[in-house]
Amino acid sequence: MTTHLLDIADLTAADLESVLTLAASPVEALGRPLAGLGAALIFEKPSARTRHSMEMAVVQLGGHPVFTRGEEIGFDTREPVEDVARIMEGFHAVVAARVYEHATLTRMAAVSAVPIVNMLSDHSHPLQALADVLTMRQRLGALAGRTVAYVGDYNNVARSLGEASALSGMHVRLACPMGFEADDVEIERLLLLGAASVEQGNRPIELVVGAHAVHTDTWISMGQEHDTASRRQKFEGFTVNEEMMSLADPDAIFMHCLPAYRGFEVTAEVIDGPQSVVFQQGHNRMHAARGALAHVLGVRP
Repeated sequence: MTTHLLDIADLTAADLESVLTLAASPVEALGRPLAGLGAALIFEKPSARTRHSMEMAVVQLGGHPVFTRGEEIGFDTREPVEDVARIMEGFHAVVAARVYEHATLTRMAAVSAVPIVNMLSDHSHPLQALADVLTMRQRLGALAGRTVAYVGDYNNVARSLGEASALSGMHVRLACPMGFEADDVEIERLLLLGAASVEQGNRPIELVVGAHAVHTDTWISMGQEHDTASRRQKFEGFTVNEEMMSLADPDAIFMHCLPAYRGFEVTAEVIDGPQSVVFQQGHNRMHAARGALAHVLGVRP
């Protein structure tokens, strides 16, 4: 059976441990599972970090990455999503796509004989979450029983972070503006995945108290630029600043998936300060991608 990675929830806790162990392993220990093989990297949405991290991860596994822009593929305009998947499986050992609609990935996975990997969709961002959990483990040690606080919109980044944190046995706190919260089904799902607890509220200054890791994300994702003024108003009070970080655990780390907009979701003092691990987190995108690719290709620690 083909192993796909569309969401963190596709993994068990044991799978997550396997991926993170592979991500932390020396490159030479992974056995070059892509030697002489190709990996299709399809980008409907552009990204510097995702392209560089994925291309290097493929190279480190011995493969040849083939970057393709969305307009070169033309999902459901030049040809159906399913036809693209079936063609790509004849050229490549794995297909990774960064798409606007999550349904594109599920349709590809339904017909593909090779692994499909989600590089980002409107629903989730699993490779980012893997890098996040890898970073938290490096900085905090064992994560079970630790507390992670996410401040901002319950978006694709927050969903995947919540899933990975839940599988790690963490306490998950979500500080979201009114109208941007996780619904009850999402909260229950995180608990079922193994979260030690899940709390949600509209007052970030309360939810970050004692947290070991404080995460945020841009308020304006790609495609939401038309809503900038409205979102700035609705997210007032959700900027992660020094006062907010002072309420977290004394050794707490600050995390952001980047790109960041200083003065909006985070102040320069925080993201450029001593608690920030955003560049370690960014660099871990490559290691997490390497671990994820190795996992779907059948490599085990």
